[in-house]
Amino acid sequence: MTVSTSPSLVQSSEEPPPPPADSALIRAAGLVVTIVATMVTAVVELYLTPLRIAGVPIGASVIFAVAVNWALAWFVLHTSRRPWAVGVPWVLWTVIMLFAAGARTTEGDYLLGGDDWIALVMILVGSLSFAVFAYRMILGKIRL
Repeated sequence: MTVSTSPSLVQSSEEPPPPPADSALIRAAGLVVTIVATMVTAVVELYLTPLRIAGVPIGASVIFAVAVNWALAWFVLHTSRRPWAVGVPWVLWTVIMLFAAGARTTEGDYLLGGDDWIALVMILVGSLSFAVFAYRMILGKIRL
């Protein structure tokens, strides 16, 4: 009696097939979509910072920043298939937030004031969201 193995059960040591020709287009489009989404969500986070219910600040921008920044990092990693691409929305988001914290409006107001704890926490955890994602990616916990 002989045992035969089917070809589908045998593990091959061959490399996966090369990506299709349009993968460069998908990577570029994923990066462009991520850049636009980063700018839009950063502005939304700025608008959510002063949100209050009955005069009490609710910190919606903090939760939004964590969730959306993690999603942006995941999206750019999986569309571009390049680990370095996670840095693009991270740097762009950080630059927008630092600009918002340091730029004055025509009336002389800051977009994000130093006495607003929600704005400061949003900047901290928003950037940490990208940092934790990148750290987990480096450790191999997040795979392509």
